[in-house]
Amino acid sequence: MDLSSLFDTPKPVIGVIHLLPLPTSPRWGSSLKEVIDRAEQEATALAAGGVHGIVVENFFDAPFTKNRVDPAVVSSMSLIVHRVKHMVSIPVGINVLRNDGHSALAIASCVGAKFIRVNVLTGVMATDQGVIEGDAYNLLRYRRELGTDVKIFADVLVKHAQPMSVPQIAVAVHDTIHRGLADAVILSGWATGYPPTSEDLKEAKLACGDTPLLVGSGANWDNVSQLMEYADGVIVSSSLKRNGQIQQPIDPIRVSRFVDAVRLDIANKKIIRNAEEQILRSPPVSLK
Repeated sequence: MDLSSLFDTPKPVIGVIHLLPLPTSPRWGSSLKEVIDRAEQEATALAAGGVHGIVVENFFDAPFTKNRVDPAVVSSMSLIVHRVKHMVSIPVGINVLRNDGHSALAIASCVGAKFIRVNVLTGVMATDQGVIEGDAYNLLRYRRELGTDVKIFADVLVKHAQPMSVPQIAVAVHDTIHRGLADAVILSGWATGYPPTSEDLKEAKLACGDTPLLVGSGANWDNVSQLMEYADGVIVSSSLKRNGQIQQPIDPIRVSRFVDAVRLDIANKKIIRNAEEQILRSPPVSLK
């Protein structure tokens, strides 16, 4: 998969909208309008700040179920994503936490979203929701039944979890791509707000081959240059919040600063690459 075909750039910045608690969640505030208003404000802030895509996820519904979410969550997310999609011109994706890829795929196919994020597509992970097993078998068949081309971005050794089967990054990446048929791979740190190490990113990138690799957590304008050394894109939310506090809404100024840092990094690396190519093309200097 070529990310530029989806995001119009080879190195996309994908912002995340953390939805306020939805119906049936413990902290549900009994006002879907409040949830929608916040989501629309954050979508506008992300798009105005220059991100190339948006993921909508039910982040504040914790504690999460490891299986299918309540139908009320599917209904409300369908409505919200539909509203967001018609407010912005950039691709919109969906993550139904903790691991309800089927609901995410159903919502995406109905509202025209372009991609979904699946935390555990293959393998077995021990999480705070219990043991979660990947279900690529049924998810990929469900996508075919729906007749949709929604892309599947799959986490490898996902955050807030410990592997119970394959702890090696390279093997997990290979299985996720070649046995789980993921369209892109996501690598995160151990928890929300924590980045993966450069060593892990390098190993994952080598295992990915032509499949895109995205940073899934912990990116900010100070470390994004280092993270993008091996990654093909970045998914970001926490560092874009007002004052960097996860409970706060998205801050458009912080979004712009982050996107500018990515653009500057890409430009600098292009200058260096062009200079290196020029040196290689230059004739050798005679010592006579």
